[in-house]
Amino acid sequence: MHEFLYILPRGLAIGALISAPMGPIGMLVIQRTLSKGRWPGFFTGVGAGLSDVLYCLLTGFCMSFVTGFIDANKLAIQLIGSVVLAVFGLFLFRKNPTRQLKSAEVAASDYWSDFITGFLLTFSNPLILFFIIGLYARFSFILPDYGIHHYIWAYLTILGGAVLWWYAVTYLVNKLRRRFNVRALWLVNRIVGLVLIAMAAIGAAMCFV
Repeated sequence: MHEFLYILPRGLAIGALISAPMGPIGMLVIQRTLSKGRWPGFFTGVGAGLSDVLYCLLTGFCMSFVTGFIDANKLAIQLIGSVVLAVFGLFLFRKNPTRQLKSAEVAASDYWSDFITGFLLTFSNPLILFFIIGLYARFSFILPDYGIHHYIWAYLTILGGAVLWWYAVTYLVNKLRRRFNVRALWLVNRIVGLVLIAMAAIGAAMCFV
């Protein structure tokens, strides 16, 4: 029981800290919450959280292999991630916000699309593994005497931390949603799209530095 109590706050903190930086996925969650409603934004974040947990699993079980693979394929990984960001950015930049101003009640099938795009966008950035390794070291999260049941609990708490983070973010953003008109949504789409494209360009340029 002591081990489970030791893991709980650390796992929740790691899950929240991995999700907290307002990078591409954070801006996409905010954009979707404003334009489509709270739950599409939330499920986008949940997809990202699941992707983060998969990277946490890889880090925990294959740390040396994963870091070696990233070092060996860093150029290809950065280029692929930059292309994915650029495609998302261009899509948002060209999106017509007048078609998005509708009720927050969205069909359940749309949630799967939000979930998958959040998962894929996050999964396209495996360099987050280095951040995860740093968090593991900071919180002394992976202990040598852990059993399989401890690992299962640990990764569930990481997912829980990520879900709680996105639940809070979408709740707060949704409270501001009614203050946004068509022009405001148009500006949000343009700004988020341009930021994603800029990030993609910077990432691609860094591959050749």
